[in-house]
Amino acid sequence: MIGVYDVFSATLAAQQFDAVFISGFGFSASYYGLPDIGFNAWSDIVAFVQRVRTVLPRHGILVDIDDGFADTEVACHVVSLLESAWASGIILEDQTRPRRCGHLGGKRILPLDEYLDKLRRVLEVRKDMVVVARTDASSNQEILRRVKAFSVTDADAILVDGIGDQTLLEEIRSVTQKPLVFNQIVGGKSPPLSLDALQQAGVRLALFSIPCLVAAQQAITDALGQLKALGRLDASVGGVSLQECNKLLDSNLRRRDTPTIGTRG
Repeated sequence: MIGVYDVFSATLAAQQFDAVFISGFGFSASYYGLPDIGFNAWSDIVAFVQRVRTVLPRHGILVDIDDGFADTEVACHVVSLLESAWASGIILEDQTRPRRCGHLGGKRILPLDEYLDKLRRVLEVRKDMVVVARTDASSNQEILRRVKAFSVTDADAILVDGIGDQTLLEEIRSVTQKPLVFNQIVGGKSPPLSLDALQQAGVRLALFSIPCLVAAQQAITDALGQLKALGRLDASVGGVSLQECNKLLDSNLRRRDTPTIGTRG
């Protein structure tokens, strides 16, 4: 699943992949221009998902809802709203506030019982949406303890974020029968594993959280740097033409007429 940060990047990702990931890091960067340390508001996330679903009626959409926005009742409300928006699934983490990106240091986690209560409440509220239970624990012992606890809930899959090596991933696979999710971020804590390597380690779903965001940062920097230096843009740096861009946007107009009823991608 390809991490996207706005509807335009979601449209581009949808040309080559069947599913997109609403990344908390990407959304915080795009919508607020701020780091992923807890600024995302649930109402903004829900509105964003609604816009993406409008133009991508047949794609899978997995949504990062962080810690459920701190409060269990809010988490349940958000899940209900996202079900109404035809999101395919959500990821609920066990961090406590102040929270941080899973691949950065300084994370703090909820006591296991508190997180399990929140997770079970969310699972009771969801109808047919996929729920991924995520832990941000740092010690191997605590990671394995939490994975075992998640495994006896009705969560559909488990994500351990910020895994430092493939050996731990294999240990996690040995203590649960739940499908595993792996979050890949270039420059993050996890090693750059290929899809084949992840599949061999028992991973069922690979997330690539911010490839669109970092590619856009580099492309925009290059284009504006050339414009500043030369006073013009060459096609090789400026990117696609107006006509090509407009063709992409027109495709969203046509695709949005496809009914979403009966499918979550």
